[in-house]
Amino acid sequence: MPNNDGLTLGYRVRWRLTWLLLHVAGPAEQADDTDPRRRMERERAARVARYQAGQADR
Repeated sequence: MPNNDGLTLGYRVRWRLTWLLLHVAGPAEQADDTDPRRRMERERAARVARYQAGQADR
């Protein structure tokens, strides 16, 4: 099984496209707590951490 950190292919593709669009056409760089790209990265890291915690329980 490939290492995809528990993220579906659809989620990973949509996440990458959204992140790239925000990078190109999004707001100017902001502080980490208000930057939408940083928020996306934090949410993705939390999702991966939840998946890994669930795998550790098995």
